[in-house]
Amino acid sequence: MKSIAGFLLALLLIALGGPAARADDLSDGDRDAIRSIVMGQMTAFQHDDGNAAYGYASPAIRELFPSPDIFMNMVRKGYPPVYRPQSVTFGEIGDSPRGPQQKVFLTGPDGKSYVAVYTLQRQPDGTWKINGCTLVEDTGASI
Repeated sequence: MKSIAGFLLALLLIALGGPAARADDLSDGDRDAIRSIVMGQMTAFQHDDGNAAYGYASPAIRELFPSPDIFMNMVRKGYPPVYRPQSVTFGEIGDSPRGPQQKVFLTGPDGKSYVAVYTLQRQPDGTWKINGCTLVEDTGASI
Protein backbone atom coordinates (compact mmCIF):
# COMPACT_ATOMS: atom_id res chain seq x y z
CA MET A 1 0.00 0.00 0.00
CA LYS A 2 2.84 2.39 0.90
CA SER A 3 4.51 1.93 -2.51
CA ILE A 4 1.24 2.58 -4.34
CA ALA A 5 0.74 5.81 -2.39
CA GLY A 6 4.33 6.85 -3.15
CA PHE A 7 3.85 6.08 -6.83
CA LEU A 8 0.64 8.11 -6.96
CA LEU A 9 2.33 10.99 -5.13
CA ALA A 10 5.19 10.92 -7.64
CA LEU A 11 2.76 10.98 -10.57
CA LEU A 12 0.86 13.89 -9.05
CA LEU A 13 4.01 15.88 -8.45
CA ILE A 14 5.24 15.24 -11.98
CA ALA A 15 1.91 16.45 -13.35
CA LEU A 16 2.09 19.60 -11.20
CA GLY A 17 5.69 20.41 -12.06
CA GLY A 18 6.81 22.87 -14.69
CA PRO A 19 10.16 23.03 -16.43
CA ALA A 20 12.84 21.77 -14.08
CA ALA A 21 16.28 23.23 -13.48
CA ARG A 22 19.17 20.98 -14.51
CA ALA A 23 21.88 20.07 -12.00
CA ASP A 24 24.60 21.09 -14.48
CA ASP A 25 23.12 24.59 -14.63
CA LEU A 26 23.12 25.13 -10.86
CA SER A 27 25.44 27.74 -9.43
CA ASP A 28 27.52 27.03 -6.35
CA GLY A 29 25.05 29.28 -4.51
CA ASP A 30 22.13 27.11 -5.67
CA ARG A 31 23.93 23.94 -4.54
CA ASP A 32 24.67 25.48 -1.14
CA ALA A 33 21.06 26.67 -0.81
CA ILE A 34 19.71 23.21 -1.66
CA ARG A 35 21.91 21.54 0.96
CA SER A 36 20.99 24.22 3.48
CA ILE A 37 17.27 23.76 2.88
CA VAL A 38 17.42 19.98 3.23
CA MET A 39 19.53 20.26 6.39
CA GLY A 40 17.27 23.02 7.74
CA GLN A 41 14.22 20.81 7.38
CA MET A 42 15.98 17.86 8.99
CA THR A 43 17.06 20.11 11.89
CA ALA A 44 13.45 21.28 12.27
CA PHE A 45 12.38 17.62 12.46
CA GLN A 46 14.98 17.03 15.21
CA HIS A 47 13.41 19.87 17.21
CA ASP A 48 9.82 18.83 16.44
CA ASP A 49 9.34 22.28 14.88
CA GLY A 50 6.49 21.52 12.47
CA ASN A 51 6.09 25.12 11.32
CA ALA A 52 9.75 25.41 10.35
CA ALA A 53 9.83 21.98 8.67
CA TYR A 54 6.65 22.76 6.77
CA GLY A 55 8.13 26.06 5.62
CA TYR A 56 10.70 24.17 3.52
CA ALA A 57 7.98 22.30 1.59
CA SER A 58 6.90 23.32 -1.91
CA PRO A 59 3.36 24.54 -2.60
CA ALA A 60 2.52 21.14 -4.12
CA ILE A 61 3.56 19.33 -0.93
CA ARG A 62 1.65 21.85 1.18
CA GLU A 63 -1.42 21.17 -0.93
CA LEU A 64 -1.11 17.42 -0.27
CA PHE A 65 -0.52 17.98 3.47
CA PRO A 66 -2.54 21.11 4.31
CA SER A 67 -1.16 21.78 7.80
CA PRO A 68 2.15 21.44 9.66
CA ASP A 69 0.56 18.84 11.99
CA ILE A 70 -0.59 16.64 9.10
CA PHE A 71 2.80 17.02 7.42
CA MET A 72 4.74 16.14 10.59
CA ASN A 73 2.52 13.13 11.26
CA MET A 74 3.24 11.82 7.75
CA VAL A 75 7.00 12.30 8.23
CA ARG A 76 7.04 10.67 11.69
CA LYS A 77 5.17 7.61 10.43
CA GLY A 78 6.59 7.24 6.93
CA TYR A 79 10.13 8.63 7.15
CA PRO A 80 11.67 7.74 10.55
CA PRO A 81 15.26 7.84 9.18
CA VAL A 82 14.67 11.41 7.96
CA TYR A 83 12.80 12.39 11.11
CA ARG A 84 15.39 11.03 13.57
CA PRO A 85 18.65 10.19 11.77
CA GLN A 86 21.67 9.02 13.71
CA SER A 87 23.96 10.35 10.99
CA VAL A 88 23.61 12.44 7.83
CA THR A 89 25.99 12.65 4.85
CA PHE A 90 25.23 14.66 1.72
CA GLY A 91 25.86 13.07 -1.64
CA GLU A 92 25.70 14.41 -5.17
CA ILE A 93 23.03 16.58 -6.73
CA GLY A 94 21.62 14.99 -9.89
CA ASP A 95 18.84 15.58 -12.38
CA SER A 96 15.28 14.35 -12.60
CA PRO A 97 12.31 15.36 -14.77
CA ARG A 98 10.95 17.22 -11.73
CA GLY A 99 14.09 19.14 -10.77
CA PRO A 100 17.44 18.72 -9.09
CA GLN A 101 17.75 15.81 -6.70
CA GLN A 102 19.92 15.88 -3.59
CA LYS A 103 21.05 12.48 -2.30
CA VAL A 104 21.41 12.21 1.45
CA PHE A 105 22.87 9.11 3.10
CA LEU A 106 21.37 8.44 6.52
CA THR A 107 21.67 6.06 9.39
CA GLY A 108 18.16 5.65 10.74
CA PRO A 109 17.06 5.26 14.33
CA ASP A 110 17.03 1.50 13.68
CA GLY A 111 20.77 1.57 12.85
CA LYS A 112 20.19 0.70 9.18
CA SER A 113 21.55 2.72 6.25
CA TYR A 114 19.18 4.65 3.99
CA VAL A 115 19.32 6.97 1.02
CA ALA A 116 16.91 9.88 0.93
CA VAL A 117 16.58 11.49 -2.49
CA TYR A 118 15.14 14.99 -2.18
CA THR A 119 13.65 16.66 -5.23
CA LEU A 120 13.88 20.44 -5.19
CA GLN A 121 11.83 23.02 -7.03
CA ARG A 122 12.85 26.61 -7.77
CA GLN A 123 10.11 29.01 -6.74
CA PRO A 124 9.08 32.11 -8.73
CA ASP A 125 11.07 34.29 -6.30
CA GLY A 126 14.23 32.25 -7.03
CA THR A 127 14.31 30.35 -3.74
CA TRP A 128 14.25 26.56 -3.48
CA LYS A 129 11.64 24.34 -1.80
CA ILE A 130 11.54 20.60 -1.19
CA ASN A 131 9.13 19.02 -3.67
CA GLY A 132 9.41 15.40 -2.59
CA CYS A 133 11.56 12.83 -0.87
CA THR A 134 12.06 9.18 -1.74
CA LEU A 135 13.52 7.02 0.98
CA VAL A 136 15.04 3.59 0.38
CA GLU A 137 17.13 1.27 2.50
CA ASP A 138 20.74 1.47 1.29
CA THR A 139 21.71 -2.02 0.22
CA GLY A 140 24.87 -0.82 -1.49
CA ALA A 141 23.25 -0.97 -4.95
CA SER A 142 23.50 2.11 -7.16
CA ILE A 143 20.56 4.52 -6.86
